[in-house]
Amino acid sequence: ADYATNLNTLVRNEFDLIYGIGFKLAEDIKEVATQRPDAKFAIVDEVVEADNVASITFREEQGSFLVGVAAALSSESNKIGFIGGIDSELINKFEVGFIAGVKSVKPDAEVSVQYANAFDKAEIGKEIANSMYKQGIDVIYHAAGGTGNGVFTAATELKEVNNDANVWVIGVDRDQYEEGAVPGTDLNVTLTSMIKRVDIAVKDLATKTMEGNFPGGETIRYGLEEEAIAVATTGDHLSEETLSVIEEWTAKIKSGEVEVPSTRA
Repeated sequence: ADYATNLNTLVRNEFDLIYGIGFKLAEDIKEVATQRPDAKFAIVDEVVEADNVASITFREEQGSFLVGVAAALSSESNKIGFIGGIDSELINKFEVGFIAGVKSVKPDAEVSVQYANAFDKAEIGKEIANSMYKQGIDVIYHAAGGTGNGVFTAATELKEVNNDANVWVIGVDRDQYEEGAVPGTDLNVTLTSMIKRVDIAVKDLATKTMEGNFPGGETIRYGLEEEAIAVATTGDHLSEETLSVIEEWTAKIKSGEVEVPSTRA
């Protein structure tokens, strides 16, 4: 309820560029941008079609592909899981990129996909994760926001009970190594994380705007080429061999030799 009010306050205070972070702001950005044609806006993770709005999107499928490679090479059971927040065009990019990465290095690996239909239900994330681990899945990648916190809880609790339990989580958007710490031990269940560098995108767009090149009406996609997508190595849980294979695929994607799918089709 505060989105439109806050956006209008920023316009009145004559800020040069106003950001809306997250797809939930799309409707209000569109409305306020229409009412305030002289103001400049940017939205992250969504596309708003207006001459005074720049839309920042990411090639999440590229980073998801690379952590898919990591999952496949790290899994002992050949059973891997993906937990999404809401089944949507955005989260599908994470899902299909991840599956493509897994299958590229281990075509016979099984990938189970489940959506929680929420980004703020940690208890559902925990429930789905526990169910997956019971089925023999040993690596789960989540793209589920707060729901994903429950995935870490499930894994750390299993590891707490049995230090030898083979359970891993792959974090999303930022380095989620800290979330994988197992209480009372020096163990950690975070295999890696797919990092989305919103900071690089925001700085790049701010610089362009400052220099008089505001890309209003355009959609800008940031990926490996712009170093806005990365794979976390905190904790050294990825072997040298795995890191080497990830580097090979990174080069193939950057060169255009491999185009990572972004839709199920």
